[in-house]
Amino acid sequence: MIKVILIDDEPLAREVVKEYLEEYPEISVLAECGDGFEGVKAIAQYQPDLIFLDIQMPKINGFEMLELLENKPAVIFTTAFDEFAIKAFEAHAIDYLLKPFGKDRFKKAVEKGIEQRHLSETKKQVKNLVENTVPTPEQHERIVVKTGSHIKIIPALEILYLEAYDDYVKIHTSEGTFLKNKTMQYFENMLNPNLFARIHRSYIVQLSQITRLDPYDRETYSAVLKSGENLPVSKTGYAKLKTILGI
Repeated sequence: MIKVILIDDEPLAREVVKEYLEEYPEISVLAECGDGFEGVKAIAQYQPDLIFLDIQMPKINGFEMLELLENKPAVIFTTAFDEFAIKAFEAHAIDYLLKPFGKDRFKKAVEKGIEQRHLSETKKQVKNLVENTVPTPEQHERIVVKTGSHIKIIPALEILYLEAYDDYVKIHTSEGTFLKNKTMQYFENMLNPNLFARIHRSYIVQLSQITRLDPYDRETYSAVLKSGENLPVSKTGYAKLKTILGI
């Protein structure tokens, strides 16, 4: 039996998928979820072979939900997303159903999903899509992290600075630190450049947190934050700060 979960905030959209899936006796729909929070919990509980996932949902979107999963299942996106995002799906060989979709198009997507659900290459494609797709507007304003069984949404303005930490990025806030399995380059591209700057290969800082720049070593500086912490500033980072801060 092929285990499936439906994740879409529109009940009617879930009903359409369920109706179409009735023609596949080998498929069992184990859960329906109305948002990404429910989706993360259901995937952890049922370990599905395949999920049907909407992108634009309340709380967290489909991409943010996938970021939180350690073991990503095969995915068929069901979306009304724009042409740019569709090109991203196609570039990573990920199947999608553009709403509203008919039974013939649905059949092609399901057959592909069934055939490829256990392939490691398929799951790698999903991972690459999540890592390389241009962030949606809401993703520029927040970072979604998983701490234990809880999901936390961190508004960008609550981030003091980010620090490279092995294969993760450590997010420093006034509430504490959180880990995200992303690259520094991802956050440099994602965060508002008027509010954040990469001052060192290992650090991105919220500009409003800097109180002063002190000489540290030859051609390097130290950024002193409101918290009293000192962050290294590279030669390139210092030149960038001079331009941004007008000093």
